[in-house]
Amino acid sequence: MSEKRDYYELLGVERTASSQEIRKSYKKLALKYHPDRNKGSQEAEARFKEVTEAYSVLSDDDKRARYDRFGHAGFEGGGAADFGGDIFSHFQDLFSDFFGGGGGGFGGQGRRRGPARGRDLRVEQVLTLEEAVLGCKKEIELRTPVQCDDCTGTGAKDGSAMKTCEVCNGRGQVSTARGFIMFTQACSACGGAGQIVEESCDTCEGAGWVEKHRKVNVSFPPGIDSGHRLRVTGQGLPGPQGGPAGNLYVDVELQPHERFEREGLDLITRHTISFPEAALGTKIDIPLIDGGIHQVKVDAGTQPGTVLTAKGRGVPNVNGPGSGALHVIVQVAVPSKVSKRAKKLLRDLEDELEVSAAE
Repeated sequence: MSEKRDYYELLGVERTASSQEIRKSYKKLALKYHPDRNKGSQEAEARFKEVTEAYSVLSDDDKRARYDRFGHAGFEGGGAADFGGDIFSHFQDLFSDFFGGGGGGFGGQGRRRGPARGRDLRVEQVLTLEEAVLGCKKEIELRTPVQCDDCTGTGAKDGSAMKTCEVCNGRGQVSTARGFIMFTQACSACGGAGQIVEESCDTCEGAGWVEKHRKVNVSFPPGIDSGHRLRVTGQGLPGPQGGPAGNLYVDVELQPHERFEREGLDLITRHTISFPEAALGTKIDIPLIDGGIHQVKVDAGTQPGTVLTAKGRGVPNVNGPGSGALHVIVQVAVPSKVSKRAKKLLRDLEDELEVSAAE
């Protein structure tokens, strides 16, 4: 697999470019490479997807800061430009920002789009380190609009007919010309459905949804980390007039752990041994995240701060095979109080060590 190109390079801007410069460059490139302007060109389609992905990151302050710091590695767990396979719908959303209307109308005039998709939801879920390393399932509680059962989301009273929208004549879209390009957007009168309710549903008063508590089961894969985002398809807000629901995005944050620190795929812990153990050598048992025990050998003469590494005992790679390492930082205990006899023994030991060092 070829390596991803730098997002700034793709858009042809400097890393210090302002948001306005980034926006202007993307607009120009998106129009140039849009597939409807380059029929049958796989190269143009590929370039279009690349610049759209780059813009989706660099136009978002948080994502841009993460990219500037970590590059593409900052999005290995997802969340950089997850379009759910519909990059052209995302392009339409961006053009809505550019021109105050719906998406680009290339090749789309006269087509009825149907009910619009519902909005996405975003929540944060805090996990323990154990849950993140081993993977888990969580039941997330939401209070959100859900599709009205009585009208199945249409907003129409049972038995009531739907009539053709007079604004768009049933197409679900209205078009406006901007120079030599025709842009289309969802009809505001019917929400893109092409039809409007003749008599509203009594339960939802024509909205097509009612607010309820609901629970969503979400699976968190082993190795997930803070900053990762999961997408649960179809668990966002319901679409207007029975349209498909949006998606639920779950942002992950990890709780601090009392024994372990996480650095990417590696786990770091500290273990204290006595001075005699450090001088003579010993074996120590390290409790693991999964409840097991890993025995570590401490060589004679080990110094404070020595790091003992056990490969494969860290965090599993959420993107593929393999795991990180476990690093054990050795600390040596120094007694704060000693008896008279202990002081004499320590002085005798000090004398003996000086003799040994001189030989």
